[in-house]
Amino acid sequence: MKKGNRNQKGFLSRAKELSQWLSSIRRHIHENPEVAFEERGTSKYVCSILKELGIPFKNNIARTGIVAEIGDKHSKNVVCLRADMDALPIHEKTGLDFSSRKEGVMHACGHDGHVAMLLGCARLLKELGMDKGLVRLLFQPAEEGKGGAKSMVEEGCLENCRYIFGGHIDTHFNVGKVAVQDGLICAYADRVRIEVQGKGGHAARPHEAADAIVAAANLIVMLQSAINKRINPQYPSLVSIGRFEAGSAPNAIAEKAILKGTMRTTCEEIRKETFEAIEACAQAVEAAFRVKTSVTFPEHYPPVINSKDATRIARQAALEIVGKEGVIPYPIPSLGGEDFSFYLEKVPGCFVRFGARKMGNDSPAHSSGFDFDEKVLPVGAAFFASCAIKALLG
Repeated sequence: MKKGNRNQKGFLSRAKELSQWLSSIRRHIHENPEVAFEERGTSKYVCSILKELGIPFKNNIARTGIVAEIGDKHSKNVVCLRADMDALPIHEKTGLDFSSRKEGVMHACGHDGHVAMLLGCARLLKELGMDKGLVRLLFQPAEEGKGGAKSMVEEGCLENCRYIFGGHIDTHFNVGKVAVQDGLICAYADRVRIEVQGKGGHAARPHEAADAIVAAANLIVMLQSAINKRINPQYPSLVSIGRFEAGSAPNAIAEKAILKGTMRTTCEEIRKETFEAIEACAQAVEAAFRVKTSVTFPEHYPPVINSKDATRIARQAALEIVGKEGVIPYPIPSLGGEDFSFYLEKVPGCFVRFGARKMGNDSPAHSSGFDFDEKVLPVGAAFFASCAIKALLG
């Protein structure tokens, strides 16, 4: 970094001066949402801003991702910062002036804000003028259930990386709060698929058939009871079935049903016990309803586990940006899945939460009414910039 620019105390004040610019970025992305691995327009837009800032980048990483770099490109002292870009297949009902223009797709999780924050960070670091170390900005596709982080890692985005930092907008907290905690932050997130194979028949003669719908419905209820009674309640364990596919006619007994859901746990032993409970419930249904079942766990996100060193850096940065009263703990892990975990399997890092509660809006993330207070954008931009500098100097 250029001499005389080592003091980062002005990061937040400068970021606040950029508030309108940050909001314009967020709103453009919000109006033009794209789901996992389809973020072509978003990627093109991010690239256009990086060009305006004079920041070199490579695009089409992990299909639609972008890797930008600020500083000494030959340095092996590298710090990575990450923002996710994808939206969700949800119909927006916020009534915002900049609501989604794409039917059935919206930014219902704050990723539009994450991209704006990281671009704001890029502008702050560019203005700072860096001549030592390298900050690598990862604009990642497909966080929502597709594991875009894993693809980014496979394409070499963590080369020479010492630390990686990321964060998420969180409307459970007010703007000006940053939740920083070492250890386990987000749960194991496993996909669950259960196929129930019965025997089709006429609805008027159920004894001649094996009703896959009734068997599957009982299996859903059984899962909720079994998990509750089999698993130590001191450790979180959750199974939710979100999709039920079955049947073709109202007067025919369905011969096959498919259940799709998710399993969330916070330690490997409980994860294993929950797998076993699901399989035991499926076997019980087989015996009771004369069906066959097949249980698979197609994919999973590892848990997010923040390292102590990276968390120390993140806490120092947060203290600088929001002060002692603004830095809060996050002692109870979220059961939400987060593919930032794939980065943390390779390098130490820290994932934080940015308070973004919007008065008058209590819609949770992943809902059609979700929105957040844009005053969080300069906080996130300043935090990321401060993390990068502190990690490089440490």
